[in-house]
Amino acid sequence: MKWLVLVSLMTVFIAARAVGAGGAIGAGGAIGAGGQIGAPGKSGAPGESGESEDAGAPAILPPGGAGILNWTPAQQEWGYKHMELIDPSRVIKRGSKVHVLRKAAVQLRPRFEADGRSYDTASYMAAFRVSGVLVIKDGEIVLERYGLGRKPHDRWISFSVAKSVTSTLIGAAIKDGKIKSLDDPVTAYIPELAGSAYEGVSVRQLITMTSGVKWSENYTDPDSDVAKEGLTVIEPGVNPVVSYMRRLPREAQPGTKFSYKTGETDLAGVLLSNAVGEPLSQYLSEKIWQPYGMERDGVWAEDLAGHERGGCCMSMTLRDYGRFGLFTLAQGRVDGREVLPAGWMRDATDVHVAEPSYGYFWWLTHGGYEAKGIFGQSVSVFPSENLVIVINSAWPAATDKELSKIRAMYIQAIRLAAAALKTHSGITRGSLGSTGEAVGIIREH
Repeated sequence: MKWLVLVSLMTVFIAARAVGAGGAIGAGGAIGAGGQIGAPGKSGAPGESGESEDAGAPAILPPGGAGILNWTPAQQEWGYKHMELIDPSRVIKRGSKVHVLRKAAVQLRPRFEADGRSYDTASYMAAFRVSGVLVIKDGEIVLERYGLGRKPHDRWISFSVAKSVTSTLIGAAIKDGKIKSLDDPVTAYIPELAGSAYEGVSVRQLITMTSGVKWSENYTDPDSDVAKEGLTVIEPGVNPVVSYMRRLPREAQPGTKFSYKTGETDLAGVLLSNAVGEPLSQYLSEKIWQPYGMERDGVWAEDLAGHERGGCCMSMTLRDYGRFGLFTLAQGRVDGREVLPAGWMRDATDVHVAEPSYGYFWWLTHGGYEAKGIFGQSVSVFPSENLVIVINSAWPAATDKELSKIRAMYIQAIRLAAAALKTHSGITRGSLGSTGEAVGIIREH
């Protein structure tokens, strides 16, 4: 399959159309008391909107843990917004300030064609069960839509997007001197791994998933490693993730083979919290959430030991996903202060694994990098275009090549429309005045 990106007057154009005046998007409130959220079904924290977090809750809550992989569409729509009521979680506390996101005067209207059908944002969202689309260009919102009953204040689980957040926090720990080097052995920070297949594996190999340890990441197999890891206390007093992972065999020499392993990102979370001496949620709050100005508290699911999972299950609002993308786009700088080491984001999103193209828990794409999660979650960042694209979904399958292909086409249409804001026929956004839309169309050939 090839995509033909059309940039003629017939397919990319600026259409005059009123979209309303720009303005500040308001701040959310605090979640209440920080720290650990209670047992499933007991949030212990009211929503910032003034509504109860369990308003409209089903009579029987969806199953937690690995049960989330088999939720019905109705369970997804409610449960993805309320994970703190289903699985024990910790709060990522926001601060007193909010990084204001303003709505641009010109909004995007991307269109694309796939499998003989034409899509715009509304039809794409309806067809592929999308709860939110956010596009930030040059620091302003140029597209924001919600679906599946979601509101702007609602959080949404992002599954493996947490991996890229964990990677970013490892950079912060290096900046703080808590992790000395990516070439340190993982056993220096998780001594319980000594004598296991992780003996001799470096931090760098861990965060590029090239440890050489054998693992199965099959979301439809209940006997897969990803469905069992960390869900049973095997050795009292040992973190269940560490206990499970140190029993795995080696299948290749460290650094020689890529194998996608959620368990290793959970290990990276244990390594990180051991290094910094505090919970991941607290460190994330201190390093990014508060200083960058997230609008609402986030939540992060825990394992059986009460430790946040480095590889999964962080929930935040659509705009806060966008703010995280902006933080990485700014190379980890907040008000002129460097939270990450100089050059960290360039290194983290460089090609460290050729096939598939992978960095430090970041997927690499042409012109940018992406944090991705199952069931249709993504945060895509394109530095040279000063562009962040967030998509949250409730796909019917954890992974699906066709759904991924169509999402990629939609993202390409967004990029094309965003480029048209300033490049089409010499027209700049400012010359369009206070109304208008930028339209980008791509077609499948």
